[in-house]
Amino acid sequence: MNLVADALTGDGSADVFTSDSDPQLVGDAIPFAIKMYEALLSQNPNHQGLINTTGSMFVMYANAYVQGPAEMLPQYRFLERQMAMDRAKNLYLRGLELLYRGLELKYPGFSAASAEGRLPVILARMKKADVPALYWSSAAGLSAYSIDLLDFELSARIPEWNAMIHRAYELDPDFGGYSLDEFLIIFYASLPEVMGGDIEKAKVHFQRAVEKSRGNSTGAYVSYAEFISVPAQDYDTFKDYLEKALAIDPDIDKSARLVNIITQRRARWLLDNAWLYFSFLPIPDDY
Repeated sequence: MNLVADALTGDGSADVFTSDSDPQLVGDAIPFAIKMYEALLSQNPNHQGLINTTGSMFVMYANAYVQGPAEMLPQYRFLERQMAMDRAKNLYLRGLELLYRGLELKYPGFSAASAEGRLPVILARMKKADVPALYWSSAAGLSAYSIDLLDFELSARIPEWNAMIHRAYELDPDFGGYSLDEFLIIFYASLPEVMGGDIEKAKVHFQRAVEKSRGNSTGAYVSYAEFISVPAQDYDTFKDYLEKALAIDPDIDKSARLVNIITQRRARWLLDNAWLYFSFLPIPDDY
């Protein structure tokens, strides 16, 4: 069982999904993969690779195939959109629960550490190998909160995830190439200052993502356009950066091909629906 689990969760195993060029094929396959990993976990519940892989797949599926498409539904499909967003939140929380179980196994007391004021001590003990769990846990928690801003239990945990994602950056700033920088663009740009938001820091991480990717970070350009340009009502930069994202060749980094294709779909939708975000743009005739 350990050999099978190791083979399915070792280095490069995720490339089967992330390097694919057919988002629909991957979207159809991920739910089965999640249930398969859960079946393996039922027989080998303490395998860290299985825990992290399964937890991260919940987060990836919720983001790319549930929340993302729901946000692009037309306004008259409000009920369908809300049901999908509720589902995405639940998937994020399922991933978070699993990832926290893995961290609890490695660092007993982790789950209650934040409430008890001991989180900095445990985070200080963590190593580079813990970065994936820290990254995906923070992504799961903050994504769930972004869907339901009135969930005060989640909002109270933002400092916890803030500490975790920054510890991940300290341990391995190049995790996923430039994934952490892309994440921190959204983190700093979307939160109010009292909760850790900082537009200037978001811009710093945008520049780092662009530099690390040699200008090929579709996520950085789209995140800047959506989370920095829209609030600033800077349509020129919004349009420029989305066009830059669309100009990137998805095959230039085959390990991130799927993410690039999905992100470019988002960029195209944002451009086509810019009037929803900029009041001075004309409303389409067919609205």
